[in-house]
Amino acid sequence: MKRLFGSAMMLALLSVPAFAAKNSQSVTVPETVKAGSTQLAPGNYDVSWTGTGPTVQVTFTLNKKVIATVPAKLVEQPNRNEGLETDSQGGVEVLHTILMKNMSLVLE
Repeated sequence: MKRLFGSAMMLALLSVPAFAAKNSQSVTVPETVKAGSTQLAPGNYDVSWTGTGPTVQVTFTLNKKVIATVPAKLVEQPNRNEGLETDSQGGVEVLHTILMKNMSLVLE
């Protein structure tokens, strides 16, 4: 019985990371956009977010170098399409939202 309990505990401990929320995703920026006060050049960025509740900090990393960190709101919602929402302001494309499968990051 102890062996069965020990095996069950080991399996439970090993499966915990599988249930943890993944707080990062790769995002392709097809053209130069402004995120916060930083210009992001076209490229494949690792986007990660930290924080509790709807308020988070979003970090853009390129080749393991932090390029920008901006505040955002995490909105849990299913999105049919994944991608970026931008708006042109004074001739500059400004990044507003990163759409992911089950949530959106709305940059402030």
